[in-house]
Amino acid sequence: MNTKMTIPDMHEFLARVFPQMKGAFEILESEPYRLKLRMKITDADLRPGGTVSGPAMFTAVDCAYYIATLAMIGPEALAVTTSCSINFMRKPLPTDLIAEARVIKLGKVLSVGDVMLFSEGSDKAVAHAHLTYSIPKSR
Repeated sequence: MNTKMTIPDMHEFLARVFPQMKGAFEILESEPYRLKLRMKITDADLRPGGTVSGPAMFTAVDCAYYIATLAMIGPEALAVTTSCSINFMRKPLPTDLIAEARVIKLGKVLSVGDVMLFSEGSDKAVAHAHLTYSIPKSR
């Protein structure tokens, strides 16, 4: 199965549907069932101790998996997270985050997969998440 949205399509969709997130994400790579994304980290995403906050890390994995799912099903703004479990593995650097999403199973109503999260410039994962998304029936 090929992707239904190109990287420019996905950027345009996000800008239109989530204007409040403008400039927060850059889709680096997209291929069937896989997506790589950069989340730009700002001072608002940092916590004491010189690290990226847990909520910012959740945002990165959730958005990466959302976009990976949309790449496969097309622009469905109402696809929603039904489950997410994150294992925080090491302290992230106070730099941009790189999320590598993988769609493991894509059904008619659910998308199940995972995301590995890295500090930019490091090959050691800072977190791993398992996610399930509900896909609207309008598809």
